[in-house]
Amino acid sequence: MDKIIKGVINFRQNVYPEHKDLFGSLADGQSPDVLFATCSDSRIDPNLLTGTAPGDLFICRNAGNIIPPHSNETGGMTASIEYAVAVLGVRHIIICGHTDCGAIKGALDLNALNGLPHVKEWLGHCRSAMEIVRERHDIPHDQPVGSEHLNEAIEENVLQQVQHIRTHPVVAAKLATGKVAVHGWVYNIKTGSIRCCSHNDIVFRNFDDHYAELIEQTEV
Repeated sequence: MDKIIKGVINFRQNVYPEHKDLFGSLADGQSPDVLFATCSDSRIDPNLLTGTAPGDLFICRNAGNIIPPHSNETGGMTASIEYAVAVLGVRHIIICGHTDCGAIKGALDLNALNGLPHVKEWLGHCRSAMEIVRERHDIPHDQPVGSEHLNEAIEENVLQQVQHIRTHPVVAAKLATGKVAVHGWVYNIKTGSIRCCSHNDIVFRNFDDHYAELIEQTEV
């Protein structure tokens, strides 16, 4: 806690005074442009990664950057997505996975998680991604998906979560009318690079290739 306490003191004494006007503008409301759904992993800092400030991102985090398919059972992710899209009016949804993801390592062999029943059930939302990897490599169902397929499984999981979020009525409606865009990202912790897909894609591309047109516009 020493580091945390020192950090809070520094925030009060230095950071807050420097950004007092920003915090003042946020005191009575928020209007983020982006819903950023990512993993709870401590190595992921959405604002640092995207160069954004408080108020820019509506952030949802959980193990494995999972978006459960829409159902009549209300959960934290479902409610947060509905609020972000219907009330806050976000125009972009980013689902961001990352390399060396512990959740996906667990999903590779769910049978090894019998001592963690809640984790095992939660990672069941990754099953379709794991089954795709299994089918692609002819891995028998009585064997776990090997760690050599981890990076592929991480990307496939993001692709599947992108599909899951499309089942949420509020997202489906906004997608159909062009009022929201869904982006899938995989952040490489070691290199700092990002691979991306859109909601209709089945493969990832490098960030600069995927957003080439927008990058060109920002450089003009």
